[in-house]
Amino acid sequence: MARPTPLSGFPEWRPEGRVVEQHILDVLRETFELHGFAGIETRAVEPLDQLLRKGETSKEVYVLRRLQEEEGAEPDKQLGLHFDLTVPFARWVLENAGHLAFPFKRYQMQKVWRGERPQDGRFREFLQADVDVVGDGELPYHYEVELPLVMADALGRLRDIGVPEVRILVNNRKVAEGFYRGLGLDDVEAVLRSIDKLDKIGPAAVAELLAAEAGASAAQAAACLELAAISGSDTTVVDRVRALAEQHGAVTELLEEGLTELGALVAAAAVRAPGVVVADMKIARGLDYYTGSVYETLLVGHESLGSICSGGRYDTLASDGKRTFPGVGLSIGVSRLVSRLLSDGLVVASRGVPSAVLVAVNDEAERSVSDDVAAALRARGIACEVAPSAAKFGKQIRYADRRSIPFVWFPPTPEHTRADGSVVPAQGHQVKDIRSGEQVDADASSWAPPAADARPTVRAATA
Repeated sequence: MARPTPLSGFPEWRPEGRVVEQHILDVLRETFELHGFAGIETRAVEPLDQLLRKGETSKEVYVLRRLQEEEGAEPDKQLGLHFDLTVPFARWVLENAGHLAFPFKRYQMQKVWRGERPQDGRFREFLQADVDVVGDGELPYHYEVELPLVMADALGRLRDIGVPEVRILVNNRKVAEGFYRGLGLDDVEAVLRSIDKLDKIGPAAVAELLAAEAGASAAQAAACLELAAISGSDTTVVDRVRALAEQHGAVTELLEEGLTELGALVAAAAVRAPGVVVADMKIARGLDYYTGSVYETLLVGHESLGSICSGGRYDTLASDGKRTFPGVGLSIGVSRLVSRLLSDGLVVASRGVPSAVLVAVNDEAERSVSDDVAAALRARGIACEVAPSAAKFGKQIRYADRRSIPFVWFPPTPEHTRADGSVVPAQGHQVKDIRSGEQVDADASSWAPPAADARPTVRAATA
């Protein structure tokens, strides 16, 4: 068989990498549940027209033709793999609204698929972790404050394993729209799309885009860029934006409403997550369904990776024509985060296998003795495995060492005579820490490894 060629954009971690990924998922899950979010999972497939209803391009969606044929669907009722978790969640809310208590808080961790060009941190198949709050008819603003603080808590709990510090950049669409309309720019979406490219193409190119796509004059473009340059982690940001709006005669009721909301978020974050949440007026989030707060998250020192966590407020997450369900949420690109942690060697796993103990085998005829020891350990929750062969003990120990299994268990051996005539006394059950060399008598009904060795652990590479 020819050596297989890897498919770009479909990450596959080795066991140690999988341990890192699982640890991150466990921390995220535990944190989300601490904040009252319930876990759900939705199907991987959605109708193509639903996947495209938010304006994403069809080239991003993987279409499933065989499933469509099996279901007997019409040609215009194609099915595709979901490229995010928001669209399926919106559909799920509509289908289950009668069984939910609103506001409903959910988290969701699943694979998604996106047909884009693979590059650093961007994949065709990747894992996302979402948190959202959805309301029925209305959703109080304080959830727009809560969500980034939940994410700050979750990501902060990963600092001790080597995940870099994060900055959650926040803005408010009402501030941006109010300012742009105050300047006389009516095509707000075009302005937002242009500003969203600021970090990629620079201010000069954005000014040209504003003129070409939003009809902005040189003065209007300059004012938009002035707004985008304002950032800060305290409420003085609000004062600076208001002063700029007054300078350009761009004060509007919508702007003031957005500044009030943004100020509340920044003030709360200064207490709950000081230095983590930063108001940044260039954060635009070019998608048109955001209506309030918008968020992007950067790894400090790894800003070139782009946002690892983003989202915002959307007044119409879902609607059935009679009821409207507004929501606010954030999505972590787990695969993007893990890929950077592994490629830069920032985080390491203690081992790639769950086993804390390798039970040695004295002789193949006595393998059942080793199996009994393993069964007794497993009954007490201790992960272990039995040696693959009754090789010399040195070889069995080397096998454990290659797998980073910290302990080797030796079953009893009777008194026996070596070839040189010396007598080896009988020995009971013993366990050896192959790192330190310490070997002690042990009983499978009571012995346990230290807590730090019971399961694979994850730590910062420099720790």
